Amino acid sequence: MTDNPLIADWNTPFKLPPFGDIKPEHFKEAFDHAMAQATIEVKTIADQEAPPTFENTIVALEQAGKDLTRVAQTFFNLTGAHTNKDIQAIERDVAPKLAKHSSETLLNAKLYNRIALLWDQRTTLDLNAEDARVLERYRTMFQRAGAGLDEPGKERMAEISQRLATLGTGFSQNVLKDETDFQLVLESEEDRAGLPDFLLNAAAEAAKERSLDGKHVITLSRSSIEPFLQFSTNRRLREEAFKGWTSRGENGGQTDNRDIIKETLALRAEKARMLGYENFAAFKLDDTMAKTPENVRELLTKVWEPAVSQAREEEAKLAEMARSTGNNHEIEAWDWRFYTEKVRKAEHDLDEAILKPYLQLENMIQAAFATAERLFGLSFRELSGLPVYHPDVRVFEVLDRNGKHAGLFLGDYFARPTKRSGAWMSAFRKQQKLGGDIAPIIVNVMNFSKGAADEASLLTFDDARTLFHEFGHALHGLLSDVTYPMISGTSVARDFVELPSQLYEHWLSEPEILSKYAVHYKTGEAMPKDLLDKLLAASNFNQGFATVEYTASALMDLELHLVEDPKDVETSSFEADGLAKIGMPRAITMRHRIPHFQHVFSGDGYSAGYYSYMWSEVMDADAFDAFKETGDIFDPEVSRKLLSFIYSSGGKQDPADAYVAFRGRTPKIDALLEKRGFAA
Repeated sequence: MTDNPLIADWNTPFKLPPFGDIKPEHFKEAFDHAMAQATIEVKTIADQEAPPTFENTIVALEQAGKDLTRVAQTFFNLTGAHTNKDIQAIERDVAPKLAKHSSETLLNAKLYNRIALLWDQRTTLDLNAEDARVLERYRTMFQRAGAGLDEPGKERMAEISQRLATLGTGFSQNVLKDETDFQLVLESEEDRAGLPDFLLNAAAEAAKERSLDGKHVITLSRSSIEPFLQFSTNRRLREEAFKGWTSRGENGGQTDNRDIIKETLALRAEKARMLGYENFAAFKLDDTMAKTPENVRELLTKVWEPAVSQAREEEAKLAEMARSTGNNHEIEAWDWRFYTEKVRKAEHDLDEAILKPYLQLENMIQAAFATAERLFGLSFRELSGLPVYHPDVRVFEVLDRNGKHAGLFLGDYFARPTKRSGAWMSAFRKQQKLGGDIAPIIVNVMNFSKGAADEASLLTFDDARTLFHEFGHALHGLLSDVTYPMISGTSVARDFVELPSQLYEHWLSEPEILSKYAVHYKTGEAMPKDLLDKLLAASNFNQGFATVEYTASALMDLELHLVEDPKDVETSSFEADGLAKIGMPRAITMRHRIPHFQHVFSGDGYSAGYYSYMWSEVMDADAFDAFKETGDIFDPEVSRKLLSFIYSSGGKQDPADAYVAFRGRTPKIDALLEKRGFAA
């Protein structure tokens, strides 16, 4: 197997994956080899005659399957960030095989008995706090996988896991196909009417990537379609673009996701019942900070009611603006962003087209780095000539405050047809200390519009916020300081994992950062103080809309997973009925409609868990107040606590305890309501 670069030793700098040598066909062989090797290693642990010890069972499991982990991390980063038909075919083939392999491990009776015995003996094992936490997480993981079921139950659980893996892969590939197939070609001056230069430049670059040189193309990347909906004066094309955006996954034919959704929900519900839970939401939330669906609904409802009230006031202003320009039509979903931009300009004298030239991608990257330097003492050095999976990917060495290597950070910033939409953080290698002092390799993947040749790539303020958000996740991985892979970096409760990322967003909005890094890409002049003041004064503008579109998605996710028997769920009517029940404003669409809700159906990462962003926001708003209360947004002592208890501690302790250790108390929702501009 040594001629397969995925299995051979990686002699690359920093042991990066040897991307230049890897071909799609290598993955199938590598997965087969690595799964077989991992199976042998797990069987050896389970079948050993020696009584279970923490070392020969838990530590051994943490060290097993290293080749499989390395191959899988490389492969699944590519399936999201730079895929092709060959990789997608392998993904469809390997997803159920990996699920089967995982089930064979997690449902191994001998292995579970060893873990259970250690759990029963835990008070006599002389474990430190981190050891004890890892033992608890293993016990919980095996129980929640069905290790305690009888043999027929285990067989059925394995079948469910494999089928769900296949369905999740199909769902995400269908959405990507719909996104890739859509392109709005702007042929005439009428088609391009109202569009600012920065969007036209990006649309020309997108056309060039699609071999349509000389034309302009709007894609379904948020960085393309949202500004088009903001600025295009062609209402017919706004409607066409918006419907293309919101109908992903429900266009009929082979990419339609509605049957996938129905089967996924039914299998999840069956799994939950087998494990003794009333529904999948109850099962999923039992291992989170929220604990119960009732607690989730209580939080979302507290925010929903003031948000809807404010959104209706916003809609009235949009309608008045439309009438003032001679348009008496009702405000539709494809009108909202267009008239919002006009109202914002009228109320705050703030124009996105004037603001955007000050938000250069390069400067915002440097702003994110500078914030990390002041908070945590990190520095970043860009490296060239290293193996990467696409020419756009940039590599930075991360150094700690003593100048020691702390990891690698990869930035993949631009949209392309081979990349799924959205933005995310992932790891090619996680930090750990079991196999030596292993430094992490972390990647941020974005979908920003690329500027034309020799032109800066410009961001909206929302884009810049996304960059800071994902870099907050990256820091959570880069600053991790734990022994065990099980609890490394972002391996924490789903409704805690968004705290480091959402908290990091706060620094972007601080004048101390913006006044230095918001510099005009042509003149080099800093953003004028009056423009900066307007930007900050408008921070809660349109917050009713933003909160409603997010919270509606979170509530719909919860309701889908409360259905005890989902086999009869018809996606479109369920969505329409559910939104009517909660009083969804007619002119606002869910941020993620069910047929393309990848957080929830491309795997189960955020299933019954999309509320997590709001749950974490209660903490992030309260946590930033800890800095504000000192009068210094980089206060050294608060920064030290933030590093110790949040960014570096991974899953060492219960997340509620981690937050209290940082803040000295539990978080208060008042800070969130104030942050969003709602009365507490």
